[in-house]
Amino acid sequence: MSGSMEFLLWTKGPMFNIAIAIFAIGLLVRIAEIFMLGRAKNFAEARAGEWGPGLRTMVTRTVADPGTFQRAPFNVVVGWVWHIGFLMALLLFLPHIALIESLTGLSWPALPNPVISLVTSVTLVALIATLVHRMTHPVKKRISTVEDYVVWAVVFAVVLTGWLAYYRLVNPYPLVLGMHILSAEIMLILLPFTKLTHIFTTFIARWYNGAAFGRKGVQS
Repeated sequence: MSGSMEFLLWTKGPMFNIAIAIFAIGLLVRIAEIFMLGRAKNFAEARAGEWGPGLRTMVTRTVADPGTFQRAPFNVVVGWVWHIGFLMALLLFLPHIALIESLTGLSWPALPNPVISLVTSVTLVALIATLVHRMTHPVKKRISTVEDYVVWAVVFAVVLTGWLAYYRLVNPYPLVLGMHILSAEIMLILLPFTKLTHIFTTFIARWYNGAAFGRKGVQS
């Protein structure tokens, strides 16, 4: 027990500080890099504004159009399921809200624990289905990289260890809780340097595309 408790304290203390520092610095560098790339000067006369179309595209591209759904219904449905489930477990579970409040001072109501448990279980199933689909779909299997599988493994580990900790299925309990915290810290460390960055850059890219088309008077 003493060893597992020391491990838990390490994940909550020194390792947490290291992960937050790498995450914050890495993310700032990545976002600064994006904006420093700049935009090529457009000498054509603007036919419309940029902010309105950019914001509209941020919303419309979030929901799959009928054509995309018809071509890849699995990607759309399962993708939405596990993304929403992950965000619900992350942002609406009481202990997570308490952690966010300790860091930022912000707080909001939590969902009941049974709801979070159900959402987490569904998310785990959706993540497994995503992996199987990636490994069996001819095109996805061919274009998948090591990074894709590493990112999946880290996200799955975060959800799985959280689920195991909630049901106390691993003894001693401090060990599985520490594993959950450590997996989340690994995810934070990897986020700025992998495809996980899309959590923050997706909406920047969507606004940019919408703004570019809007300036030309074309709907994105």
